[in-house]
Amino acid sequence: MRFHLALTLQALWAGVCQSAMQHYPAAWGHYDVCKSQVYSDEGLTWDYMACQPEAADMTQYLKVTLDPPNITCGDPPETYCALENPYMCNNECDATTDELAHPPELMFDTEGRNPTTFWQSTSWKKYPKALLVNITLSWNKTIELTDDIVLTFESGRPEQMVLEKSLDYGRSWQPYQFYATDCLDAFTMEPKTVQDLTQHTLLDIICTEDYSRGYVWKNDKTVRFEIKDRFALFAGPRLHNMASLYGQLDTTKNLRDFFTITDLRIRLLRPATGATMVDENNLSRYFYAISDIKVQGRCKCNLHANSCVYDKEKLSCECEHNTTGPDCGRCKKSYQGRAWSAGSYLPIPKGTANTCIPSNIGPVIRQNVSSLGVANRKEAPQVALSTAPSVHVANSKRARVCDNELLRCQNGGVCVNNVRCSCTSDYSGLLCENHRCESELGGCGGPDSGQAPLTRPSLPGLLLLLLLGPALLRDASCWPALL
Repeated sequence: MRFHLALTLQALWAGVCQSAMQHYPAAWGHYDVCKSQVYSDEGLTWDYMACQPEAADMTQYLKVTLDPPNITCGDPPETYCALENPYMCNNECDATTDELAHPPELMFDTEGRNPTTFWQSTSWKKYPKALLVNITLSWNKTIELTDDIVLTFESGRPEQMVLEKSLDYGRSWQPYQFYATDCLDAFTMEPKTVQDLTQHTLLDIICTEDYSRGYVWKNDKTVRFEIKDRFALFAGPRLHNMASLYGQLDTTKNLRDFFTITDLRIRLLRPATGATMVDENNLSRYFYAISDIKVQGRCKCNLHANSCVYDKEKLSCECEHNTTGPDCGRCKKSYQGRAWSAGSYLPIPKGTANTCIPSNIGPVIRQNVSSLGVANRKEAPQVALSTAPSVHVANSKRARVCDNELLRCQNGGVCVNNVRCSCTSDYSGLLCENHRCESELGGCGGPDSGQAPLTRPSLPGLLLLLLLGPALLRDASCWPALL
């Protein structure tokens, strides 16, 4: 009897622990709801939350341009040889015939078609003059990258290439990554991989030799810019700790800007040759051909919209929180009672909306992020920012803790001189994220902490405490579930 009772209690204990530890579902943190109606002391009101669109395939919304414009093969028609077999020269390119044309839009069509569709450049007929191609992808909208950028080559992968980004609609460019078979020779840079990066060096621009071998097997013709591996420096190998990543993105503007683009540019500098010497008697072997480009991301809406519409060949956020503009980057005309601010990911999991307020109310009103009156809503776990030195700590000139644009101080804290948060008497920490009583004698449950003490265990809880005995000592994290 006692044996069966122990098994029953163990099963009950496991269920209690599991429910106590699972604060939110595995898919938390999408921030896909901007507001919900709740009951408060004033009646039915809106509870505003930070929100953003779901990630999507952004290649369906872009405009592609090539420089030089006449670099696509087929005008005049041309015959190509295979890189791996220089005597196999039966590949035709003819812009006037649909089956033999290879225009730029074939870099973005559905994969898996047979035969494979791809864009192709003219061959290297003007060797030794460099065969240079710029492929520019433009969205006319600010985009936040959420997954790796992946280029799939139908030809051999380029021996020299640069991936560049723009944040100002193509007016200026900065490199994202360099690619070469020999980084020192091509760009006077030591070769590195994304695995060599740390939280300190995440923003460093590197040259990699991983993706620049000439002829490789058909299932390994991709070139990547590794977004998720960079996310993992804060969120862990399987991105299981997104709270840490969101905390870093929320408080370090340069880090957030690193994953933000309006345009991408692929600079192809030297085609695959498959050898140390170029065969000048068979230059039809050398060209660029791309069958697919993947860019996964979302519209940047400054956490003020959960949807982005594509109308008249233009992306635009459907703004909430009394904001407006293509990126929800300003308050509506009658809602400028305080300066506009982007939404905040913190506190996890619903964030802070930072709504614009009516002009006649004035700037003294602050948003209450605790959502009073919400029935049966669990408190979000406190965000634990990475204990390793962050990008902000590594280079204080790159970012501020708070500023007039971001207003990241929490729990009523005020940004002072765009540098630090001045916290109320109840909170402490870099962002005023910690209850001050946590560092006091007796903790937050003490009589002088300003917080209500822990409630007494219920009678069933006491029974479990007595019967389970030593098991409780091994896993004290589940105790609050019994209270």
